[in-house]
Amino acid sequence: MIEAVLEHNVPWRSIGVWQVDERIAAEGSEARNALQLEPLRMLGCRIRLMPVTANDPRAAARRYSASLPDRFDVVHLGLGSDGHTASWPPGQDHVYRSTRLVELAGPFNGWQRMTVTRSVVNRARSRVVLAAGAEKRPVIERWLLGEASLPISAVRRSATWVFLDPAAAPPTGLHR
Repeated sequence: MIEAVLEHNVPWRSIGVWQVDERIAAEGSEARNALQLEPLRMLGCRIRLMPVTANDPRAAARRYSASLPDRFDVVHLGLGSDGHTASWPPGQDHVYRSTRLVELAGPFNGWQRMTVTRSVVNRARSRVVLAAGAEKRPVIERWLLGEASLPISAVRRSATWVFLDPAAAPPTGLHR
């Protein structure tokens, strides 16, 4: 998604980006989502990384919460083949249902994580969900049919734009 927006004439120096989720991993680790934001930083975009390298992740999550704006214009989300988004793991509903703005999750796929909660995501003016690959198709279908057990189902549907590649797209007419 970032690659696609880089093709547009955007006043990057006036744009602020906060991370939605991040793996608790060392600075520069290939596991970090922060690496995907480097092209935006190079264009002058103000990047606010989650402080996942702090000695006290819980205190760091509270500090990051305090830095969040009241409302985001857009929240960009991915979608895992298990229905997770924003590091909201299946079976860890307390993570996205938390009354905090930022929560810790995990272990999930081998990593502890820091993530914003659904209140932050759903308060945004809009949301963009990106899913690619045939392995995502079954979960897209389940989500569109309203399966509440999927973490992605906690994302408000109104003002949410979903971008799918052909392999991930369910048959036409499948929506709710």
